[in-house]
Amino acid sequence: MNEEEPRLSARELVERLEPSLSPWRRVRAVTALLAGVAGAVFVGALWWSEPGPLPGRTQVAFALFAVFCLAWAGYGGWLLTRRVPLFATDRVVAGWIALGASVVTAAGLAVVSVQRGAGLGAALAVGGGFVAVALVLVVRAHARRAELLRRKRELTGGERS
Repeated sequence: MNEEEPRLSARELVERLEPSLSPWRRVRAVTALLAGVAGAVFVGALWWSEPGPLPGRTQVAFALFAVFCLAWAGYGGWLLTRRVPLFATDRVVAGWIALGASVVTAAGLAVVSVQRGAGLGAALAVGGGFVAVALVLVVRAHARRAELLRRKRELTGGERS
């Protein structure tokens, strides 16, 4: 190392592993927040404006869509409030939200297909594809988080946080 180059402390190196909120992550957080709020408002307005009493499973579907939207809005808000390095925790949370939504949607598609006598294979293929993609994202997020935390321990001499 050149004598003129400044040496970084372990803490500075750790902070450079993953900034608290890069501009790209801030855009993702704002997008998740706005899309979640807009989706929840849209689903809520559609649900509220339906004439007459809706069947029970339709009520459940509207409620689940609203919950998914609110989960993404909550994720975006949570991410915007973080002022410390997250070490890919944001990716893990987003992956689990996506996996939960994908599993519930796939199950719903399968139930509707069976009730209507439509092709269950197509519903399982579409739903399974969404679940598979979400599962890959969850596994990758956990691997990235483990990698960053391992590197942090190496840089800080094994101290935990």
